[in-house]
Amino acid sequence: MLPECREALALKPGETYCDCTLGGAGHALELACDLEPNGTLIGIDQDSVALEVATERFDEKFRASHTPRTPRLVLLQGNFGNLDELLVEAEVPGVDGFLFDLGVSSPQLDFPQRGFSYAREAPLDMRMDPGNQTLTAAEILNTRNEADLARILREYGEERWAARIASFIVKARERQPLTQTTELVELVKAAIPASARRAGGNPAKRTFQALRIAVNGEMDVLRSGLEAALRWLNPAGRIAVISYHSLEDRIVKETFAEAARGCICPPEAPVCVCGHEPILERITRKPLRASEVEIERNPRAKSAKLRVAIKRNQAG
Repeated sequence: MLPECREALALKPGETYCDCTLGGAGHALELACDLEPNGTLIGIDQDSVALEVATERFDEKFRASHTPRTPRLVLLQGNFGNLDELLVEAEVPGVDGFLFDLGVSSPQLDFPQRGFSYAREAPLDMRMDPGNQTLTAAEILNTRNEADLARILREYGEERWAARIASFIVKARERQPLTQTTELVELVKAAIPASARRAGGNPAKRTFQALRIAVNGEMDVLRSGLEAALRWLNPAGRIAVISYHSLEDRIVKETFAEAARGCICPPEAPVCVCGHEPILERITRKPLRASEVEIERNPRAKSAKLRVAIKRNQAG
């Protein structure tokens, strides 16, 4: 959703833009052009492989023909749940545009050994930052009790058959520990009735989503990252968030709605005495969706939802 993000963020020369989920730098490379001359691009990703790919692409596009007018590039390894610390490291007073492109990135899916994809055999890992994380999907599957496994699948994967899948997992691991993605896929297929497997794509996708979220603590990280971004956003600055499932989108929607609230007095109060002022204005009441042309080119975009808000001026 590059064109939609570009229009929504409306970056200007000399401004500071922060891509909190840099990935392969697809968005950042194009949006950086809007910052010329003398802007600052901050790219954050906890995945060292993604940062290496992004660095190479930036080198090709900018540094070979570097001039004083080229945007200042600041690439940082970290989790956007620690956005405050990362932006202090970037040495910027504030940010004019934030982009969060949530979920697993294409580089992560394209390296099967990372275990994110249910379409390829790999170890059950799913860590976005293997160098600093110890909890893996295999550990969750092999150590959590049946009730907790069912909760994870139901809460994070919105999986209708969560209890049945959890039961199958527990029985299977009694024979031997689960270690490979293909083992889990076959278990899920066996647990879900055939009539429920005829539509909706690979039946394991919700289970893999749930495990990835649990391994990386994605829901708590998202809340922390959004709250920090609102603190750092300059007046009239914009924040854009692309989510790929209802759990993420609900958190974004609720965070924006809360920040856009004015009076918080009880409904029975005759006049406002709280003095509470909204800090955001929602640009998108309903999320924007990817175009049919983009979906045809990139099927992953089909579930994408884009929400955008703008920081109100202090006088506003």
